[in-house]
Amino acid sequence: MSSKTTDLVAIQPNDPKALRIDELDSSDTSDTLDEMKIRVSYKHLTYPYLYDGDTQQLARAYGPQATPHVFIFDEHRRLRYEGRIDDSYRIELVRTQDARNAIDALLAHKEVAVTHTGAMGCSTKWSEKSADRLATLQKIEEQPVTVDLVSKSDLAKLRANPSHQMTLVDFWATWCGSCIAEFADLQDTFRMYSDPDLSLVTVSVNMPDEHASVLRFLQKKHATSRNLLFSSTDTVASQQAFDPAWDSAVPYTILPSGDGKVLYKQLGSVDILELRRIILANVAAEYQGFNEYWKRN
Repeated sequence: MSSKTTDLVAIQPNDPKALRIDELDSSDTSDTLDEMKIRVSYKHLTYPYLYDGDTQQLARAYGPQATPHVFIFDEHRRLRYEGRIDDSYRIELVRTQDARNAIDALLAHKEVAVTHTGAMGCSTKWSEKSADRLATLQKIEEQPVTVDLVSKSDLAKLRANPSHQMTLVDFWATWCGSCIAEFADLQDTFRMYSDPDLSLVTVSVNMPDEHASVLRFLQKKHATSRNLLFSSTDTVASQQAFDPAWDSAVPYTILPSGDGKVLYKQLGSVDILELRRIILANVAAEYQGFNEYWKRN
């Protein structure tokens, strides 16, 4: 650290294999190296962002208890401060900017008044926690998977969204390659955000007598969402009962908010990252800043 500048390096310490899918409820991706590159591009990060998830060798040397956990060194590489960035994750409630105070003191060649604070954030996902992830996956696989026939009147009711809950509706078919390709991503999205009050309804446009093959596919994918199948062979009438403007192909995906506003609609394959960011920007959150983060690029 010179008298005029500071260097910033960020390190991602989590082992992605130790992250449960429900622990991704505040993110659009997980913590692999490839997904870190997505984050760098999306948020236009200009500082080095390093991956330590495979070995966690550097993370274990530093010992971060949570993320973020800040370590500040002087120009002689002596540790002068470690702990939190500031005293609240909500900007409007911040009273002390601990990390900035330490940097300002070092740049002014002064002693750092507070050299240690407790780090508050998400716990570091050490590799030994991978058993928790596997246990969560096993529970998902043990959940029952069903599919029910849905009438035209039921489809009209589904579009009206009487649950007043953000509901992702995916129309698909077993014979649709694009539908099959994105199906697992949509199920993962549901598992990521089900706690923040997202529901997922899949609607197969297969014929009613293909119930058994539809169910086999859903069971293979461990589709724990609410799963429906057109009860009528009149596909066009069923489509129009849900959306009169929809008279074409699948996949067809729509995301109504709790008050019925369409937040996302896509005929054809979804952009899964765009969809997840729209969910995060609109899901019920404890404070407005969370949604605002996902509205800004």
